[in-house]
Amino acid sequence: MTTHPKLGIAILTVAGALATLGCGSMKTPATASVAVSNAAVDNAAGAGGAEFAPVEMSTARSKMALANKAMAAKDYKLANDLAMQAQADARLAQGKADSAKAKAAADALQDDIRVLREELDRTSK
Repeated sequence: MTTHPKLGIAILTVAGALATLGCGSMKTPATASVAVSNAAVDNAAGAGGAEFAPVEMSTARSKMALANKAMAAKDYKLANDLAMQAQADARLAQGKADSAKAKAAADALQDDIRVLREELDRTSK
């Protein structure tokens, strides 16, 4: 079953907000926040983030690695903060990838239209 990319982003946003609320006291591990952010990084990578937004993807992955280390060290506040930053970086990477793909599709369509116009001009003469 495939989901619409915007639905996935909406789900991640809601889950991230819930994770932030649930981890407000940081008495419990920021597991949900880290899991949601890991999913956001994975989604961005799957959307072509590494190809179209390599800096943002690298930053998101680095912050996730640091968030995982903070979780292991039981520094849940730091883990949550880093996970949320990684999630924002991943969303930016996914947005840039989506934008680049849309631009490429629009450019290809413009080329097709140009070729059709040239063909029509040629055949009408």
